[in-house]
Amino acid sequence: MLEVSSPPTAETAAGEITGQTTGQTTGQTTGQTTGPTTGQITGHTTAETTAPDAAEPPKKIGWFQRLKAGLTKTSAKLSQDIVGIFTKRKLDAETLQELEDSLIEADLGVETAMRITEALAKGRYNKEIAPAEVRAVLAAEVERVLGPVARPLLLVGEHRPHVILVVGVNGTGKTTTIGKLAQRFAQEGRKVTLAAGDTFRAAAIEQLKIWGERTGAEVVARAAGADAAGLAYDALARARENLSEVLLIDTAGRLQNKQLLMGELEKVIRVLRKIDVTAPHHVLLVLDATTGQNALNQVEVFREKAGVTGLVMTKLDGTAKGGILVAISAKFGLPVHAIGVGEGVEDLAAFDAGEFARAVALS
Repeated sequence: MLEVSSPPTAETAAGEITGQTTGQTTGQTTGQTTGPTTGQITGHTTAETTAPDAAEPPKKIGWFQRLKAGLTKTSAKLSQDIVGIFTKRKLDAETLQELEDSLIEADLGVETAMRITEALAKGRYNKEIAPAEVRAVLAAEVERVLGPVARPLLLVGEHRPHVILVVGVNGTGKTTTIGKLAQRFAQEGRKVTLAAGDTFRAAAIEQLKIWGERTGAEVVARAAGADAAGLAYDALARARENLSEVLLIDTAGRLQNKQLLMGELEKVIRVLRKIDVTAPHHVLLVLDATTGQNALNQVEVFREKAGVTGLVMTKLDGTAKGGILVAISAKFGLPVHAIGVGEGVEDLAAFDAGEFARAVALS
């Protein structure tokens, strides 16, 4: 049986999960951009006035500091290797090979590693070079790879609703990412409908209902085990009926090497196109940064089967080799819309190539 959860009252939905971001270091995954800043993914809540003698709350860590912390595993290892390789040694074939090996171990990919060592060798071969200069070249080359793919998620065209299908393997954070995007759209004043398309997991359905309550979005759901394609069809029909601007569709996590499950995902897309031949308008692949090289295969298969249009990378929490995003960008050139460094709404922001490069190479 189809279940439609109507949006809660404004009093219930207002401001429960919003953080505060400022300046250029925080970006938005959606909407318009202004100047060099891609905007912010969350708004802010107004804190209640505290008593004069109340303890001062701890200062909130800025986005760039959280990003640096999330990339600690990659940046610390690279920094250590660079110092070890280049301290009191000339730049020669041996040191370049050692650096290339270190970059590949950091998951930056063979192509990017070769590009970095070639750039470093120009005009510096057989000369001593300081580790700081090596890191500066590394940052510049990483930014050069990532710059073209750093694009905010924009709703282009007259689609009503704008259908965003969110896909990925198990445990990447698809449902949480959908909730954070719904929050961002709601703060822009857009009407949103959510589709609980991960019908394999009752917990995912309940999780999306909670996000619906928090963001004021209507949720279309069925009982666990229901047909996901039928649910997607009903959700699109309902979103058109309630005049939503955005429909965010959750999907079940599926391994990219399971043909039957990937076939079901293709069925969801075919069914959506019975209502709107142009849908889905975005297919977002959510990647877990801790999966390393396996993420390359995920991108390849999901792009072929689901027509992935953009990426969101999550779980840059200090345990991941974030360099894999560089390898993915060099190989596929898909837009990277956002990255996540934690569970909070404010921990998902638009992808900034310069910030990422500095966090990897200069921290």
